[in-house]
Amino acid sequence: MLTAFARAFKTPDLRKKLLFTLGIIVVYRLGTHIPIPGVDYKNVQECVKQASGNQGPLGLVNMFSGGALLQITVFALGIMPYITASIILQLLTVVIPRLEALKKEGQAGTAKITQYTRYLTIALAILQGTGLVATARSGALFSNCTVAGQIVPDQAIFTTVVMVVTMTAGTAVVMWLGELITDRGIGNGMSILMFISIAATFPSALWAIKQEGTLAGGWIEFGTVMLVGFVMVGLVVFVEQAQRRIPVQYAKRMIGRRSYGGTSTYIPLKVNQAGVIPVIFASSLLYIPALVVQFSNSTSGWATWITKNLADTGATPHIILYFFLIVFFAFFYVAISFNPEEVADNMKKYGGFIPGIRAGRPTAEYLSYVLNRITWPGSLYLGLISLVPTMALAGFGANQNFPFGGTSILIIVGVGLETVKQIESQLQQRNYEGFLR
Repeated sequence: MLTAFARAFKTPDLRKKLLFTLGIIVVYRLGTHIPIPGVDYKNVQECVKQASGNQGPLGLVNMFSGGALLQITVFALGIMPYITASIILQLLTVVIPRLEALKKEGQAGTAKITQYTRYLTIALAILQGTGLVATARSGALFSNCTVAGQIVPDQAIFTTVVMVVTMTAGTAVVMWLGELITDRGIGNGMSILMFISIAATFPSALWAIKQEGTLAGGWIEFGTVMLVGFVMVGLVVFVEQAQRRIPVQYAKRMIGRRSYGGTSTYIPLKVNQAGVIPVIFASSLLYIPALVVQFSNSTSGWATWITKNLADTGATPHIILYFFLIVFFAFFYVAISFNPEEVADNMKKYGGFIPGIRAGRPTAEYLSYVLNRITWPGSLYLGLISLVPTMALAGFGANQNFPFGGTSILIIVGVGLETVKQIESQLQQRNYEGFLR
């Protein structure tokens, strides 16, 4: 693999893409440390220090922003508005016929949907930026901080507008940087920025576990966490690469004096067809009640129950509900993202068939049957991979936002594998050996 990396940097055009991508990453990380106007940076750092290890309901969003959210920097919203907009557009494509027609138009339709995604991203950035500023001004962003109410000293409307505009502009810049990596870098720009945001939280989180440990100066806890992390990464890589290949045979067709078709291929159905989306859906849904309690500052019975049973990631009701939500959303997302009837119609149109299965409706029913069978282990895998780190590492201060938690591990491994495949394909085009032998 090291030889492949050396060859990648020896190839002029690939070297330019890699260096360009690294430059964009440096700019992105720089923006996560520049505070926005109107914020008392000293008080923010004090509150972040006091909230270390207990970030509350905003912990997941803060992880996706690379720790910039709680520091209220220019890139505080990070990539989350774009992720949310992309998921919303993907769901609406199934519901709205106009978007479904655009998706079928090819490159022109995809460009139009991308434009809609950008507009929705800016709208969500304005909404989320306004909510973040309002939360910071009220002191609810850091509920246990002694100087939480002094984060935004100036309460003027103009200052609030400047803060919201700055964070919205930061989101637009993040979106632009991701598209630059996609067009001029090694590809998968948004995914790479998400990868960098999550990976940036690893060193501080791991070092905090070492400092909080009591055995051999914390090194035993640190080593145990690293060992469990490597095992989890290996398991995720194994399952993410697993797929069920449905064989497809195309019949021969005579056009003039030439014969077309007669080839064999397959439909790859991944065990984890839904990816990390169900985990994000379930986490976001469970964070809503906790956010309502945090923003309302209520001490009534319902608020106490939510804080005790839903906001606490180690509570039994939270674990059970979280697991079942992941399983439900896995089936839900697979159902809307993979249409067996559409695949069967396309196969029939081009003369393809599955050996032993009649073309048309029987093919669609067979694909649905296989998809449901492999979605069950995929959904259970997602639920377990999201809960095992929480329970196994609870003694080391780990929680759902721990770097080796389900969401972060799935994203890190998925994006890492996809990026390696991108670079490997470009190396193989030049008759070089790839990363994976």
